[in-house]
Amino acid sequence: MFRGLSVAVVVPAFNEERAIKRAIRSIPGLVDRIIVVDDASHDRTSSLATRSRRRSLEIVRHEANRGVGAAIITGYRRALALGSDVVVVMAGDGQMDPADLPALLEPIASGRADYVKGNRFLRREVFRVMPKARLVGNVLLSLATRLVSGYWHLFDSQCGYTAITRRTLEEIDLDRVFARYGYPNDLLARLHAIGARVEDVPVRPVYGPGWKSGIRLRTVFYPIAWVLLRALAWRLCAEWVLPRKRALGRSHLADDGLPGDSVPALNPGPIPRRHEA
Repeated sequence: MFRGLSVAVVVPAFNEERAIKRAIRSIPGLVDRIIVVDDASHDRTSSLATRSRRRSLEIVRHEANRGVGAAIITGYRRALALGSDVVVVMAGDGQMDPADLPALLEPIASGRADYVKGNRFLRREVFRVMPKARLVGNVLLSLATRLVSGYWHLFDSQCGYTAITRRTLEEIDLDRVFARYGYPNDLLARLHAIGARVEDVPVRPVYGPGWKSGIRLRTVFYPIAWVLLRALAWRLCAEWVLPRKRALGRSHLADDGLPGDSVPALNPGPIPRRHEA
């Protein structure tokens, strides 16, 4: 529990047998549930996760690889079923500092935010420890995601260290969130469309000796460009096109002699909340 809120941690994992036990054991004791989602690993990820012997640990396994976004969504659904108030994502590769967890939870517990994400660029050492190619890629994607999502105050869009409230998860159509790399960019656009308050907090960049990314520029550039365009088009449609069509439809009905306020709204969605500047 954290200030009266039950906390679940979702750990998406794919071929993480070298780090998964350490990652699970490092999760702070304030966490009520740990949900490891093994995205059809070819190694011993699931069996080694089980050997970590953490209390309130569940392991969910995908029969086929579906992508990191799909693994997180699976974890979100399980956390909702368990009644968790806040759901945190911590990767199975151990790149997220457990000491930063209270900082992610604080804005939610204080009622300031609905979704909190880590920002490694708020720590000076990021320019020293983050591999240069990844640093440049993150900067470019973060700038593009500002435009796509509408959250101009956010940065480090690819940081997967996040916390989200139960209410916010229930307002998102989880079936439509992008399933693979590019998931956080798509999610931010969907959060903006429902008026979610999103806040960045500093988190420590963690890259151990010999760390090597499995991401390759040539396999990511075109998919992520498509995801960004898709997310932008969806957000603009959700925030501008559909509301105007609904308003126009109500206006036409009112002109025909029907009181405008007697016309039921077509899937009006949640009451918009103020975005954090």
